[in-house]
Amino acid sequence: QVQLVESGGGLVQAGGSLTLSCRMSGLPMSNYRMGWFRQAPRKEREFVAAVGLNGSYTWYGDSANGRLTISRDNAKNLVALQMNSLNAEDTAIYYCAATDGYGYVRSLSTYNYWGQGTQVTVSS
Repeated sequence: QVQLVESGGGLVQAGGSLTLSCRMSGLPMSNYRMGWFRQAPRKEREFVAAVGLNGSYTWYGDSANGRLTISRDNAKNLVALQMNSLNAEDTAIYYCAATDGYGYVRSLSTYNYWGQGTQVTVSS
């Protein structure tokens, strides 16, 4: 059974940085495109970033603005999201997701598996 476990969330001051990690178990991560989504209070879950099977292709949501970097290490079954210049609008629960399909990476419905999420809180 596939499991995704996020880590690295926490409280950070505005302007600071965080790196989120997601470890996949159960199946080789190299067979899955990986994505990060986030959900702020009273808002819908939104696309943040995604990475292709071997890391050659990346996609970013509108919130990235050059502040985010997604990467993966298939040997370790890890995907990471480095976030810089954080602001209060980045406060949300961040979810890791995996898909073995060929759908649109920015769409929630594309993903087969989801983690439980990790809270990121940015204080102003």
